[in-house]
Amino acid sequence: MRSRHKNKTLATLLAALLGGLGVHRFYLHGLQDRWGWLHAAALPACGLAMTSAPAADWYFWYLPLTLSVLAGCLEALVLGLMPDEKWDARYNAASGRTSVSRWPLALILVATLMVGAGLLIATMARLFDLLYTGGAYG
Repeated sequence: MRSRHKNKTLATLLAALLGGLGVHRFYLHGLQDRWGWLHAAALPACGLAMTSAPAADWYFWYLPLTLSVLAGCLEALVLGLMPDEKWDARYNAASGRTSVSRWPLALILVATLMVGAGLLIATMARLFDLLYTGGAYG
């Protein structure tokens, strides 16, 4: 029985762009994936944080989604850097086709690394600003 072929470049792009919502997990594992639902729960968690602590800094309101996006960037790098043979063994064993990575995957990985590193640095800087100065710099 053949299964649907999963595209490595598409999975990496979904993880980079919509990783905070778990779309890449649902693409790879289907709707029964628990980690995908944990990613998807980040958006309602932001709403819950806003309603339960309206006086809190905006940073804490969006922290669940920020952490989920950072995890999505990391997953994009892991998926994109996986060798094609290992990718096919894990996700395309029953599809009967093989994957061949090309240059768009490299561009997605470079962009993901730039955005993910920038977001991580900004998140850490804001956290330390809030912890040590009470938000004096922002």
